[in-house]
Amino acid sequence: MSEANRASPASGDAGDPSGAAAPGRLAIVLSGGGARGAYQAGVLRGIARHLPDLRFPILCGISAGGINASFLAAHPDPLGTSAPELCAIWRRLHAGDIFHADATSLARHFARWVARLASGGTAAAPEVRGLVDPRPLQRVIESVVAVVDGEIVGIAENIERGHLQAVTLTTLNYTTGQTVTWVQGDHVDHRERPRLRTWRARLSVDHVLASAALPLFFPAVRLGNDWHGDGGMRLDAPFSAPLHLGATRILAISPRYEMTMAEADRRKTSGYPPPAQILSQLINAIFLDVLDRDAARLQEINRLIPYVPPAERHGLRPVDILVLRPSVDLGLLAADYEDRLPPAFRYLTRSLGTRETTVPDFLSIVLFEPDYLQLLLEIGERDAEAKIDDIRRLLASPAS
Repeated sequence: MSEANRASPASGDAGDPSGAAAPGRLAIVLSGGGARGAYQAGVLRGIARHLPDLRFPILCGISAGGINASFLAAHPDPLGTSAPELCAIWRRLHAGDIFHADATSLARHFARWVARLASGGTAAAPEVRGLVDPRPLQRVIESVVAVVDGEIVGIAENIERGHLQAVTLTTLNYTTGQTVTWVQGDHVDHRERPRLRTWRARLSVDHVLASAALPLFFPAVRLGNDWHGDGGMRLDAPFSAPLHLGATRILAISPRYEMTMAEADRRKTSGYPPPAQILSQLINAIFLDVLDRDAARLQEINRLIPYVPPAERHGLRPVDILVLRPSVDLGLLAADYEDRLPPAFRYLTRSLGTRETTVPDFLSIVLFEPDYLQLLLEIGERDAEAKIDDIRRLLASPAS
């Protein structure tokens, strides 16, 4: 595995290495990445092999990571059972299980976009709500968690049993432009800022779909009176939610590969960059890079806290952070699996120039095909095995 971001301001070896920490002190953050969410599931399965009784009192999901977080939050059993079941779901997914990938559906949505762009903004312009129809994803979610009137009922049951303190999902409110963190659980610290709101909710399938609604690709989802989309778009502090819920130890699983200097300097395309290359950089900037930036800020704060007198810290506290990420470039691997996509959808991805770049990160976000997903699961599990000692140290560190 590439370098893990770790902040360890607390010293000592007190604590329970099984992960049975003081309630509410341990959190996991699962960030976005579309199909790369399979990597997170693989990491969780790798951890579960060593720590089958582990539960995360605080679960924070962003974008596609919200799907994984909601499944864990609703599952009645600890990681030893829930992680393998989550991997089994990812392993059998096809693109058609996430969105309608047939030629007729894609052509219909594309035609509406063309008509909209050609309308000049007239009243007769057709309404467009995304490039694809995500109703298959809704059916998948409803088939793997217990749902009553749209609510994911297992979350409340786990909170009542004391297995879970809180779970959060993050969305972007398109209507107001505010990032909204939806929280189900106890001890919620309401944040009222111009760009960031915290709302209590009994989380539903619609909250999960909204958090994972990749902009323009998936349609927005109506929550209350407003329309919401992917929570990673304007979220500049993904660790904010677990910190406000009292976490002092945070495990984050990022699907972003950390390049070496030589890899970063290597040209990914020749000539004018194709749309796929530009989209890849946009997706990296919005969804994949932000977690590392926030981890770096927290590390810097951790280093400064000992120099601030306790009476002047105003609630600041040291936080132990471990960020796990892929040991190989998941975008680079995606190019070998593009031919598994449904023909009509593959035609669209290749028309964007996925074969004109050596690292089609955009493709890796939408490559919901079993062979690629199985590879990500295996990489995630292997990476967790390689870092299990670091994970144990995080779980055993004092929850101060």
